[in-house]
Amino acid sequence: MPMPITERLPLRLTQLLAGLVAYGVSITLMLKASLGNQPWDVLHQGIALHTGLSVGTVLILAGATVLLCWIPLRQRPGIGTVANIVVLGLVVDLVNTVLPHPSHLAMRWLFMTAGILLCGIASGLYIGANLGPGPRDGLMTGLAARSWSLRGWRTVLEITVVAIGALLGGKVGIGTVAYALAIGPLAQFFLPMLTIRPHQTVKPRLEEPALKVEPQAAPLPASCGS
Repeated sequence: MPMPITERLPLRLTQLLAGLVAYGVSITLMLKASLGNQPWDVLHQGIALHTGLSVGTVLILAGATVLLCWIPLRQRPGIGTVANIVVLGLVVDLVNTVLPHPSHLAMRWLFMTAGILLCGIASGLYIGANLGPGPRDGLMTGLAARSWSLRGWRTVLEITVVAIGALLGGKVGIGTVAYALAIGPLAQFFLPMLTIRPHQTVKPRLEEPALKVEPQAAPLPASCGS
């Protein structure tokens, strides 16, 4: 059962924002490493190279465009969906201005590894806040709800955006492959630890009236809670 929107909302909003900031930093780390981007960021970088827009601006515009695709799928966005579109792009552009380009190969590998690991943590924070999926994930789940499987749609969409992005000049490399292999296990590892769950309300036990027990009667078995 979904958590009511108002339940533990301050904590969930804080965790959502932390997850999106961490996710934006992870994107920038992989962009700076120049060893291969996350699948969708291959496309974002390729579009940025051809339009002169910043990667963050492309992220915002692409997220809004993908969100429009939810309309025929009748997907319902949440607070996290809108925040994903806006916050990610702003964080990527901000961090991109202050984070230096690594000059040595070892530092580039460090940036790439840190970016993938941080993305796993960010996924746990963002998804665990339970405030709505990102626009791209919502598109995949919406398509999967009507035909085929989530894994199938994810594979097709990510291969498509990587291919188009690569043709536009987006960076595909070992980082893209490492991300594809590692992000699932990382998210599964961090998500249980970072998921915010509803408060468990304990119903007070009603005192039962004392039963008159005959001396020869056997005791009643304890009832099991459901």
